[in-house]
Amino acid sequence: MNFVLSGGGTAGHINPAIALAEELVARGHTVHYAGTPEGVEARLVPQAGFDFTGFEAAGFNRSHPASIVRALSLVSSSTRKAMSWFESVRPDCVVCFGGYVCIPVGRAAKAHHVPVVVHEQNSVMGLANKYLSRFAAKVALTYESAGAGLSDGKAVLTGNPVRASVFSATRAQGRAYCGVPENAPLLLVFGGSLGARHINMAVCALRDELLSRPDLHVRHITGPKEYDTVVSALNLSGDDARRWQVIGYEDNMGSVLAACDMVVSRAGATSLAEISALRIPALLVPFPFATADHQTANARSYVQAGAAYMVADDDVEGPEFVEKLVALIDDADVRARMTDAAASFETENAAKRLADVVCEAAAAK
Repeated sequence: MNFVLSGGGTAGHINPAIALAEELVARGHTVHYAGTPEGVEARLVPQAGFDFTGFEAAGFNRSHPASIVRALSLVSSSTRKAMSWFESVRPDCVVCFGGYVCIPVGRAAKAHHVPVVVHEQNSVMGLANKYLSRFAAKVALTYESAGAGLSDGKAVLTGNPVRASVFSATRAQGRAYCGVPENAPLLLVFGGSLGARHINMAVCALRDELLSRPDLHVRHITGPKEYDTVVSALNLSGDDARRWQVIGYEDNMGSVLAACDMVVSRAGATSLAEISALRIPALLVPFPFATADHQTANARSYVQAGAAYMVADDDVEGPEFVEKLVALIDDADVRARMTDAAASFETENAAKRLADVVCEAAAAK
């Protein structure tokens, strides 16, 4: 069968789509990807080895009418282009992962009577997915709460797919990649693809506390724009600089995740899926300005399962953050309980479950 996958804007939409693409190709199917020509997907998808076609799309600001006019114009023109593209691609099913580019691709599928499956990564459904869910054959969910309001039988819980490279990385390979001794505890700090200044500065403030543990290593992924600020704030030298690695951006997250023993992270859907897939004990600091505060809802499900700690962004400079980070690092029992609890999310099977859903939708065409 022939599938078109679409998603753009953030790696959180793109990585699950690539994970599904890997599973579909492994089953003998053909995959094409539709994204925006300037988005990160234009780099990540071809890098992963999949055919990529670009369609213009943009969001809008209700307080700026000109942005709405431009967004609607792009939807209209890109829908026509996608419809023409479908004449040659002839998909059996279109799978949309979120981002504005999915709207014209999904509309083109509807015009061609091609079934659409929506995958929602977060606990609150995004605008594009909410629109597409109205005529989708199925809506695959990571969190059951995102399906509120859907008609009976449309929602199916699959989890959030994770790329094969995350599962294939081994601890030994990761340790060699990071240059960290096998038995040394490794703390990973990251805030998503763009970084997180508040987390960066809170961890920098604990430099002396963390480095007082002679065996602890830290791999600190700052985000490209935060790298110089973090390097200056830490002011590391000698053995301290060898134990506290500061990285602006990381392309090989599978190896780094496989290497680490605990993580401080935002609570984006892809970050959480990768953390739970490898069952890594975590301290989560949700981004407070995410749409409908969905990162807090994402993180809460992990806390309730016992798989993570959570601290609000406003509290990262207070004692709660220090207390929970120290417990995560120093208490092996805490980490063992979180590792066991993370198994309940069954993330390792999410790509297979989603592939089953989209293949069924295609077969019913």
